[in-house]
Amino acid sequence: MSRAFLLAATCLVPVVTSPDAAAQPQAGQRRDGARAEAGRGAEPRVRLAQASRPIAPRPAARPAARASRFAPGTVQAIDVQGNQRIEAETIRSYMLLQPGDAFEEDRLDRSLRTLYATGLFRDVRVSRQGERILVQVEENPIVSRVAFEGNSKLSDDVLRNAVQLRARSVFTPQAAQADRSRVLDLYASRGRLSATVEPKIIRLDQNRVDVVFEVNEGEVALVSRINFVGNRSYSDSRLKEIVATREAAWYRPFSSSDTYDPERLNFDRELLRRFYLRQGFADVNVTASTAELTPDRTGFFVTYVVEEGRRYRFGKVETTSSLRNVTADQLRPEVTISSGDQYDGEAVERIAETMSDRANALGAPFVEVTPRIVRNAEAGTVDITFEVKEGNRLYVERIDVTGNVRTQDRVIRRELRLAEGDAFNAAQVRRSRQRIRDLGYFSDATINTSPGSAPDRVILGTNVTERATGEVSLGGGYSTDAGALADVGLRERNLLGTGVDARINGVLAQRRSQLDLSVTDPSFLDRNLAVGADVFYINRDLTSYSGYRERRYGFALRAGYEYNEFLRQSFSYTLSQRNIYDIVAGASRYIQEQRGETLLSQVGQTLTYDRRDSRLDPRTGYLIRLGTDVAGLGGDVSYVRGRVDGAYYIPFERLLGDPNYVLALLGSVGYLAPFGGKDERIVDRFFLGGENLRGFRTAGAGPRDVASVSRDSLGGRFLYTQTTEFRFPLPIPDEIGITGRAFVDVGGLSGSSSGVGVVDESSPRVGAGVGVSWRSPFGLINLDFGKAVVKKSYDETQIFRFGFGTRF
Repeated sequence: MSRAFLLAATCLVPVVTSPDAAAQPQAGQRRDGARAEAGRGAEPRVRLAQASRPIAPRPAARPAARASRFAPGTVQAIDVQGNQRIEAETIRSYMLLQPGDAFEEDRLDRSLRTLYATGLFRDVRVSRQGERILVQVEENPIVSRVAFEGNSKLSDDVLRNAVQLRARSVFTPQAAQADRSRVLDLYASRGRLSATVEPKIIRLDQNRVDVVFEVNEGEVALVSRINFVGNRSYSDSRLKEIVATREAAWYRPFSSSDTYDPERLNFDRELLRRFYLRQGFADVNVTASTAELTPDRTGFFVTYVVEEGRRYRFGKVETTSSLRNVTADQLRPEVTISSGDQYDGEAVERIAETMSDRANALGAPFVEVTPRIVRNAEAGTVDITFEVKEGNRLYVERIDVTGNVRTQDRVIRRELRLAEGDAFNAAQVRRSRQRIRDLGYFSDATINTSPGSAPDRVILGTNVTERATGEVSLGGGYSTDAGALADVGLRERNLLGTGVDARINGVLAQRRSQLDLSVTDPSFLDRNLAVGADVFYINRDLTSYSGYRERRYGFALRAGYEYNEFLRQSFSYTLSQRNIYDIVAGASRYIQEQRGETLLSQVGQTLTYDRRDSRLDPRTGYLIRLGTDVAGLGGDVSYVRGRVDGAYYIPFERLLGDPNYVLALLGSVGYLAPFGGKDERIVDRFFLGGENLRGFRTAGAGPRDVASVSRDSLGGRFLYTQTTEFRFPLPIPDEIGITGRAFVDVGGLSGSSSGVGVVDESSPRVGAGVGVSWRSPFGLINLDFGKAVVKKSYDETQIFRFGFGTRF
């Protein structure tokens, strides 16, 4: 035997024969069965409830000082110990050394790390036992339940959606710490920066744990002060009206705008930039928005840094078109700016959009409008050229709808103005997004584009966020017409996700009681057809106006159709039993003749052309409505009643710098003509005063029987009204929700029964005054102070008019 051979054998014998040597740590293995621990670092904030010891993440597997390399040999088998839920074969599958492989230090080390990376084990030990490998594991526990304690501002459901640990998932301290950070971030977004979250575990049998997050929500960190740096043209108080963040104040108990939110600060920067662009500052730059925590950590000082630059005016304004079938002259009427006007960045964007829409309407489906801007700093002017050219040919390949966990796909898709295969149209995408939002079923709706399968294909991704659409309403309040009232209702605006609106509502008031049941399908049979039905019962006390009480009950059937985005028409049929009773002593003989029941069978239609920017709070645009009712298809009365209503809104934002300055011009004309030898009933006539003529009582103007004791209002066949109303903001914070108005109402009514003691003059009456509206947390409150400027001696006036209602 050679000397070299003897020397090698002598060196190898201790490694092979000694038990300690067999367990020698090699590349991550620990001596004497010591545990290799992952994730070494600072002790995480995880404790055991019920006096259990902390469950800390194991330190990262750290190789010991490397000894000599493994003796040559082949892996005969892999033995697994300590596993309870995980199959031994599953554990063996993670090993990079398998039976038949030669022992390699590096592969055994990487096998150890691979087992830790699965996240299934708290501890792993790998050792060599002769020609076998022994893998000893300690499994991570299984989560039995996730609970929260100490939270009141955020519900368990909200917090549970924020964390990733779930029942039957594998618990790791790292996962608990990650969930703790997520909960803290959630509270921070609500302004609660002092919140603390402590995850604890409660050990159960069968290697299970309950995870409990102990929460201390702390106080809300409010914005104590808002500062602006660099603003020379506008005061701090003016800019505070622009940003969405507000300073903490006693009158904001129901608002979250004064809580610190980093995302809102970024939004504020964009609001400031757009405001300055509207005011002519083409070079404006909002360089920073910073928040500094107050010394007592209860609030923030927020500072915005603005570089205004100089103010510009428009210089040369030109339009060019390279489209074959659309000329610049055809698009030039869309340009609403001219040389010498103050520069307005938003107006430029708006004109580019309207030009594109106009070109689409003229037969050019692929249009790109690019405003080319050239600044002349010395002259303070901006030359702008609207370049209209053919854009990239894009077609809609597919439309995906996501986020609608309750609402059916078809309800969303029927609001889309585009379909698969259509030419891509940005204006139709914007309109589709607005229509989906107008449904009221979603808290947010977005439509994003992504590349399709080819360069000329695009995919539209429609994403919505569901909101609650069912409501139980309880209301109470007071109005001048009805007196004290109570309101109870149940409504579901998106029944079973189909878009059907169903409701039942009851009103009980001093001078009115009403019960309504209604159901409306806005897209009957998935077609452009709105169908609905109503059942109603109404009881009104009109003794203070016309000396009688009225009761009516019946049903109505409705159907409507949209011709296009702005023009719609609806038809209805109403069958109603009316009864005039409890006529006061000394009432007019014309009222006495109305006593008793009549059956009304009426067909009606309403044609509406609506170009307003908003149906709820219009600030620009106009509305025209034509309504016609025909009674006489059966029943006891026969008449034709027509009415035309119009509204026109003029914004004063460009002149006064605030979108809340609006001039509203409203008008209405109505006429009722009986036929078939049947006189109309008083309940079918028009009345003037109150809502349609402020400064006068309800039914306070128009024909009246002055010879009767109660001087009853008789109504009329011909009505006209006109209102000029200027709406303006008040010098108080916008979030309070109070706006002011000044108004002049003009109206006339005539065509009542003729006879002794009846006065009937159609000459105009005029009322003027001021009022305020408050969108309070308890409902809309309207207060009007009006004076009858032009009136007749027999008219009944009213200086103060008050209306209040609430839903909660």
